[in-house]
Amino acid sequence: MQILSPNEFLTKAENTPVVDVRSPAEYTEGHIPEAVNIALFSNEERAEIGTIYKQQGRTEAIERGLDIIGPKMSRFVKEAQALAGNGELLVHCWRGGMRSESMAWLFERVGIRCFTLKGGYKAYRNLLLEEFASIPNLIVLEGFTGSGKTEVIQELVRQGEQILDLEGLANHRGSVFGGVGQGDQPTTQQFQNILLAALRKLDREKRIWVEGESKSIGHVFLPDPFWKAMNQARIIEIEVPVEQRVKRVVKDYGQLERSRMTDAIMSLHKRLGEQRTNLILDLYQNNELEQVAELLLSYYDKAYRYSRDKYKKSYASIDLSGKDIREDAVKLVKKANELKL
Repeated sequence: MQILSPNEFLTKAENTPVVDVRSPAEYTEGHIPEAVNIALFSNEERAEIGTIYKQQGRTEAIERGLDIIGPKMSRFVKEAQALAGNGELLVHCWRGGMRSESMAWLFERVGIRCFTLKGGYKAYRNLLLEEFASIPNLIVLEGFTGSGKTEVIQELVRQGEQILDLEGLANHRGSVFGGVGQGDQPTTQQFQNILLAALRKLDREKRIWVEGESKSIGHVFLPDPFWKAMNQARIIEIEVPVEQRVKRVVKDYGQLERSRMTDAIMSLHKRLGEQRTNLILDLYQNNELEQVAELLLSYYDKAYRYSRDKYKKSYASIDLSGKDIREDAVKLVKKANELKL
């Protein structure tokens, strides 16, 4: 078997299947995207072996591990053979130790060439932090709620620009309303892992656009180095007439599940105060959606200004209509070119 650095491992993973031999619980918490879990030990077995290791020692833990693995070896081999279409597999565990070495040894006994990850998943996560700390041509698209940042970002792709779609990868549109109608979010680890996979597909010598977000998007968090990079990046703030912002908010959220929207409004109670919260709820129940949007935008505009002034060093601004997303994206690209971003 051959041991690869994290960068070599991920590069080879573009064309070779990855086998994650950690326990199902470890895999569920976070894994390299597209990796297949062939767990050497179940969650319970891993806990048992850990206890033996602490209480009796390494030799006893290894002996118990071999007792557990023996009956499973045939199944492991069949699963590996089904994956190794080109006769090769990438194999990793948590630290690049006995679990991945043992499985790679087994797979090679049946003719599968194996490559293991030096330092394991832990080293992969360290690489993730390093890569997010260095994105030299990052542009952050800022703007008040309802400005159409997400739509403009998506239109930029159609115009040949590179983007990182944070909300799409997080399965959340930001704010307390962002999860309504969106389904489950990944874990923070897995969100960061798929974000790294998206970044590695881009050319970092060219500009990369990202929508401005807080450090958390729903229940998941941006990697610390990436959050820092966003706050130090070149920023373009789009300015859209408030009437267009109100219309977009009503369009995006007005038809969503009413009970969940009501819960989301109520969750702002401490920030809005009882009187304003009740007013918004009454208006919502009476389907006065534009008034609801206006009141909520007033709150979110204050929060946005505070965050922008606290975290953002400097920024350029551009007036957009908010009516024609394609035209707005063209103007945005022109602005970036003028600024030599």
